[in-house]
Amino acid sequence: MPFFRITLLRSGIGLPSKTRGVLAALGLNRRMKTVFMPVTSDIAGQIMKVKELVDVEEVEERLTKNEIKANRKPDPGFYVEQKASRSFMK
Repeated sequence: MPFFRITLLRSGIGLPSKTRGVLAALGLNRRMKTVFMPVTSDIAGQIMKVKELVDVEEVEERLTKNEIKANRKPDPGFYVEQKASRSFMK
């Protein structure tokens, strides 16, 4: 079953209460929060109301919070091939 992966990129502060209500209905209460919603016409209509504020992708399965966090983490820029021996550290 496909899902919409919806991430809030821009805040709803200062927007009309109707727009803030749509964000609350989608479960988006702070920036960079990601939610997964089933692909339905109702959800698509809500996304269209806030399309300037969110990033939307269609995915096949939901991710857990830990998987989302791991995907957001940047590459460290180095790899540890071998640990130094104890004699080297003295």
